[in-house]
Amino acid sequence: MAETAILEQCKLHPEGIPDGDLAAKISHIPVTDRAVAINRLLSQRKLQIFKDGESLVYKEVKQDEAVKFKGLSSEDLLVYQIIQQSGNTGIWTKELKQKSNLPQTQIGKIFKSLEARKLIKAVKHVAQQNRKVYMLYELEPSREITGGAWYTEHEYDAEFIHVLREQCVKFILARGKVTLEDVCDFVKQTKLSHVELGQEEVLQIVNTLVYDGKVDAHEELELDKERDPDDPAGDAGDDDDDLDYMENVIVVYRPASLPIPESSAFTAVPCGVCPVFQECAPGGLVSPETCQYMKDWLSF
Repeated sequence: MAETAILEQCKLHPEGIPDGDLAAKISHIPVTDRAVAINRLLSQRKLQIFKDGESLVYKEVKQDEAVKFKGLSSEDLLVYQIIQQSGNTGIWTKELKQKSNLPQTQIGKIFKSLEARKLIKAVKHVAQQNRKVYMLYELEPSREITGGAWYTEHEYDAEFIHVLREQCVKFILARGKVTLEDVCDFVKQTKLSHVELGQEEVLQIVNTLVYDGKVDAHEELELDKERDPDDPAGDAGDDDDDLDYMENVIVVYRPASLPIPESSAFTAVPCGVCPVFQECAPGGLVSPETCQYMKDWLSF
């Protein structure tokens, strides 16, 4: 009776039911009977327990999931649940050890067992490639872990970014004026990227073009026509008197009005980086008159 009541409450709360709520729902069942029933359901893999903040939460284990967990020990399930709570950001071995209070050797064996069943997987962190994080097997790692679109197999893909920048600036130069949505559509239609790029990634590329002086960003007012709510069909006449205008500020991108050159005489003065600058003097062993770098600079 107690087990059935507990499972019925879990079915009504598929995302899990906190311990306090469960106790209130089945308050007619003695505490000792409730504890025995919960322990039996846990041992039968019909129920799983995890922490949400300071509260214990109970969740029913579905039949297809129960098959995957068959034969696992309570320690195996504890490690699995801790990894499950970490989501797609994963969890470090050290952090998992602190949460589970299990010895390192046992955790290593549990990892191998869960990986063999394809319940979890190890993923290299782009910022610390000599360390791994663990997450559920079916999850896609977060961008924080993989580095996002700008990394390929955990390596910064400079060539891909260079090609993307060049094609985007050519598109803007050819169109004369574009919005971010226009650039996004261009990237998607030309299939420049091997992964799908969102507006955030495309904006990062466009911003680098702005910072490099290849493209200018301008704010413009865009007028949206909005029909008078008292005359939605426009029956009062064909003129625009019954229309209201909504002003929206949009950002448009144009070819740079004053492009920044790759190099110029102002950025290539040899004296600024000369290692023997202190020894240089007119008529000396090192002098402006005999300096080859100075001659090259003056003939720029």
